[in-house]
Amino acid sequence: MAHDGNQSTDGIGGALDVLRGHRRALYGFTLQVSVLTAVLGCAIVAGGFAAAWDAFENVRDYADRNIANEDSYVAYADGGMDPLRSVGLVVTLLLLVLGLLVVSVLHTAYAVGDSHARREGGPLTVRELWRRTRRRLPAAVVVNALTGVAVGAVAAVGLVWWALVESREVPGVEPTPLNETATWQYTLVGWVLPIAIGCLGPLLYSRLAVATAETVLERRSPFAALYRSWVLTRRARWRVLGVGTLVTAAAVLVLWLAPYAAAPLTHPAGLGMLWLSDDNVWITGVLVKILPTAVALLLLPPLVMPLVCAVFARLHGDLRAREEAVQSRSDMSSTKR
Repeated sequence: MAHDGNQSTDGIGGALDVLRGHRRALYGFTLQVSVLTAVLGCAIVAGGFAAAWDAFENVRDYADRNIANEDSYVAYADGGMDPLRSVGLVVTLLLLVLGLLVVSVLHTAYAVGDSHARREGGPLTVRELWRRTRRRLPAAVVVNALTGVAVGAVAAVGLVWWALVESREVPGVEPTPLNETATWQYTLVGWVLPIAIGCLGPLLYSRLAVATAETVLERRSPFAALYRSWVLTRRARWRVLGVGTLVTAAAVLVLWLAPYAAAPLTHPAGLGMLWLSDDNVWITGVLVKILPTAVALLLLPPLVMPLVCAVFARLHGDLRAREEAVQSRSDMSSTKR
């Protein structure tokens, strides 16, 4: 166990060495990707608001009529929620595709950068990094999409099971009434089991995390790369899990702190939306609500992804080197016999 922990530290140190040695190319490339991501992300969200503009106007008219008549009202009643849900679904899907492309591009670029540092060690330019990255980018996108589907499916199973328990669909398990002590059956089946299932998602991701580097550097098909990632990480489960936990903690920390950094932007953004929408508080409220999360997500590529991508690229190189060393010793033993 301790040995795996030392290896994890060495892997992070090696990744930081690569970042320092090729910071101009790697960080320059990351900043360009981050700027493009911000532009496209803002364009998608702005398009969503534009598409939902009439729906928000209908919501305001409905609320104003009820207020004028001194009637009680629910703002999103009278069919006002359906078009907003449709727009939100399309925007969410487009943002997920954008996120998939960003993750794939950066993982590919850092795998190329780590390989260059190991084998060549000379200077690397942003142009050359992009030239090498785009060759295997389609395969990397497929690998990351398959990984996301697998991890998402595990998380979905936990959520579905929890929803079934809460809706009394699981025989013999009743949700705890308000202000009463939870039964052991409900605690075990309704909380412990869904959380345990959800924890399998990060574990699965840690076993598939080096698949992008495998498909990029070894030119394997996406499915073969996923299988190879599973094989490579089989004898280094604790090391991979430890590294994954460290970089995940960094991402969570940024997502937790970034909304506070976005707080000063919320007020002027809200005032701007009030001016554009002629004091429509409903569309303004949505903007103010999503802005901190949006800022946090936009800060992930420049602040966290360099470390995450460099660490997993270095981890792949280390696992490959260890596998080759074991194979070499095995071949030498066979030759002596």
